[in-house]
Amino acid sequence: MEGSSSNKFSIRRLTGSVTNRFGVTALLALAVLAPFLVQNDYYIQLCTEILIASLLAISLNFLIGYTGLVSLGHAVYLGVGAYAFALLTKNVYPSMWAGLIAAGASCALLAWFMGVFCVRLAGLYFAMLTLAFSQVVYTVAYYWRDVTGGDDGMLGIPKPEIGIPGAFSISLESFTNFYYFVLIIVAALIFLAWKIANSPFGRVLQAIRENPERVEFIGLPVHRYKLYAFIIAGTLGGFAGGLYSTFQGYISPDLLYWTQSGEIVLMTILGGMYSFLGPAFGAGMLLFIRDTVLNFMEYWRIVVGGILVLLVLFLPGGILGFFEGWASRLSIGGNDGDDARS
Repeated sequence: MEGSSSNKFSIRRLTGSVTNRFGVTALLALAVLAPFLVQNDYYIQLCTEILIASLLAISLNFLIGYTGLVSLGHAVYLGVGAYAFALLTKNVYPSMWAGLIAAGASCALLAWFMGVFCVRLAGLYFAMLTLAFSQVVYTVAYYWRDVTGGDDGMLGIPKPEIGIPGAFSISLESFTNFYYFVLIIVAALIFLAWKIANSPFGRVLQAIRENPERVEFIGLPVHRYKLYAFIIAGTLGGFAGGLYSTFQGYISPDLLYWTQSGEIVLMTILGGMYSFLGPAFGAGMLLFIRDTVLNFMEYWRIVVGGILVLLVLFLPGGILGFFEGWASRLSIGGNDGDDARS
C-alpha cells in the first residue's frame, strides 16, 4: 500500500512536469509563429496585449495561487509602472531600458511600502486593504494633473529604439518588431517567475497558503515570506505596466481603478490559479472573448460573467487546471489498472 501511494505521488509529479513542459513548449512555439500565422497588424497588436496581460496575471498569481492572498488592488502596479515609464521616457530620457527599469523599481518600492501593512492581515481584511491602497493611488493620479494629466491622461508615450549606440539600433515602431521585443521580455520574466515558484522559496509560499500556522511553528518568518512574495508580484506587475505604456502610447488613471484589478483576478480564475501557466491562458481567453464579443455587442462583461459562473460551478480549478488534473488522473488510473493486472 505504501509503495503504491509513493508510485501515485511520483506519477502525479511526473505528469504535472510533463504537462507543464509540453504546455510551455507549445505556447512558446505558437508565440514565435503568431505574426506569421495571423499576418494582420490588428491581430499582432492583440497578441502583444495578450503577452503583457499574461505577465500581469502571472504576477498576481504569486499572491493568489502560491501564497493564498487575494489582492483586489493589483492594477496599482500596472498603473504606477505605466506612469513611471511614461514620465521618464517623455520628460527625462527616451530609453526603453531605463523606462522599464524605472517601472519595475518604482513598483518594487511601492509593493514594499504597501506590503509592510498588508501582509500582517489575511483573508477579507488583506483584500480590502490592497483595494484601499490602490484607490488612494488612483485618486492621486486622477487629481495630480500637473504630473499625470489627470483624467485626460498622458499622450505621445514613445517607443524608443533598442540597440547598441554607435553600432546598431532596432526601431520598435513596426508592430512585428515590437511584438518580438515584448515576447523576449515577457518570456524572460515569466521564466524567472517560474524558477522562483519552483525554488525552495516557492515551496514555502505554497506551504503558507495551505497552513501558515504550521509554517510559523517550524520557525519560518511567515510575514517576511509574504512580503517577499508581495514585492515580487508588484515588480513583475510594474514591468507589465511599463510595456503596456509604450505599447498603447497613451495612459490614464483608469489603469489604476478597481475594475481593472477585477479583470486581472478574472484572468487568474479563468485559467486556473493553481497552475503556473493558468493565468496566462486566462489572460488570452479573456482578451479574445472581449475582442470577439465587442464585434457584436458593447457589454462583453456579461458574456465573461456568464462564463465565470459556469467555471465556478463546474470547473473550480480553472480551464487549464482542469486539463492538468484530468491528465494526472488519467495517468494514475492507468497505473492502477496495471497494478491490478499484475
